[in-house]
Amino acid sequence: MITTLIEREAEPILISDLTWREFKAVEQLIERPGLRLSFLDGVLEIRKMPGKKQETIKKRIASLVEIYLEFLELDFTPTGSVTLENEFEKVKKEGDKSYELGANSKRADLVIEVVVSSGGINKLEAYKRLQIPEVWFWTNDELLFYGLGNEGYEAVSKSQLLPSLDVGLLMRCINTENHAQALREFRAGIKIIEPT
Repeated sequence: MITTLIEREAEPILISDLTWREFKAVEQLIERPGLRLSFLDGVLEIRKMPGKKQETIKKRIASLVEIYLEFLELDFTPTGSVTLENEFEKVKKEGDKSYELGANSKRADLVIEVVVSSGGINKLEAYKRLQIPEVWFWTNDELLFYGLGNEGYEAVSKSQLLPSLDVGLLMRCINTENHAQALREFRAGIKIIEPT
């Protein structure tokens, strides 16, 4: 299984009690390749950029999602790990992958995170403040779906944005060792489903 190869990464460094202005100043001082900075409610989180194994899972999930979106003939824009921030909400976060769904979308509708370490800021709270409709987490060899409701995020059994997505097929293909084989298997599996 590909996910068993992911090793736990170092825990993030957390710096508390910063104002937004102080955070932006610190961000200018320490922004460099290899580091990812997030911010929520006065807490700065500094993480090392993902390693090869995390990147492999991220790319696999992204490839499968994009195949599916093309199959459905949906307009979409992959926005990668674009930085999302809101000074009023005191939040800055970037997911591993994000997508704008629809021709006229102005912000990410779906964010995907591959979690290989614990600790840090509350990711769901950060995405709630950024009003991201759906977040997927790959953690402990499992894909977890969260949909944004009136009270915040709720764990759901499948994607609300892509309700016809076969989660079992997606999981099998994420866990297939060979990347090209995973993509072929996924394409073959979705062809039996009619686009909605």
